[in-house]
Parts: sequence; C-alpha cells; structure tokens
Amino acid sequence: MSIKYLHTMVRVLDLEASMAFYQLLGLKETKRTENEKGRFTLVFMAPPNQPECPVELTWNWDGDDALPDDSRHFGHLAYRVDNIYEMCQTLMEAGVTINRPPRDGHMAFVRSPDNISIELLQAGDALDPCEPWASMENTGHW
Repeated sequence: MSIKYLHTMVRVLDLEASMAFYQLLGLKETKRTENEKGRFTLVFMAPPNQPECPVELTWNWDGDDALPDDSRHFGHLAYRVDNIYEMCQTLMEAGVTINRPPRDGHMAFVRSPDNISIELLQAGDALDPCEPWASMENTGHW
C-alpha cells in the first residue's frame, strides 16, 4: 500500500485577499477550477518548482456560513523560507500581524485573512537573534 500527498484545502471568504496573502509567501497559482453547478471556485497555489505541494483555496460563490473557527481542529500550514526575518518583514509591511515573531531566528507564525495558522520555518540553521524580532511579544494566538 502507498500514499501520496495531494493538497491541503482551506475555505476562504475573500478569494482575492487570500490569494494576495499566499502570493506574499511566494506561492503561485497552479490550477483553477470554476464549478458553475456547485457554485464554487478552487484555486491551487504552490511554492515555485513545487507544484506537488499545493494549498487549495475553496471559495463558495454564495458565501460560506460553515467557515471554521478555531475549534475546527485544523492545525496549520508550514512553509520553509530562505530568510525568516525578510519574510516576516515583507508580511508585516503588507499589514499581516506576526502572531509569533521569529525571536529564535527559526520559527514564526502568522494567520491568513481566513484565520488559517501558517508556520514559517527558517531553512537550514536558525539565524542569529536580532531586533526587532528578538524582543517582540506574541500577538493574539497562533
């Protein structure tokens, strides 16, 4: 028996805002499905050169009363980044809250516009702690 990773699906309320957030992380649209009968759009976004690792953004055209809150038992999406400080700075400049700053030069958490927790991990060894990250407090929950 074998198993193959396909994708992670998250429901979104505002497709354009969610796509813009994932684009800040460096993901690109790899596939889109518009389903007239089901009245939904699926947008798959993946890191460059990794089309086999997408996140599926599911947008219901008529709204979605069943969007999960924090009790839905969804953990998080995780992405390795080349420079965690640069990524967090880019996100912060775009108005994204850094919920768990990369104080250790290794790990940070942010949330998407739909409250999906995103873990960012430094590629290779942790970077040396530096400001403003080293003394930045957590904001909200992650």
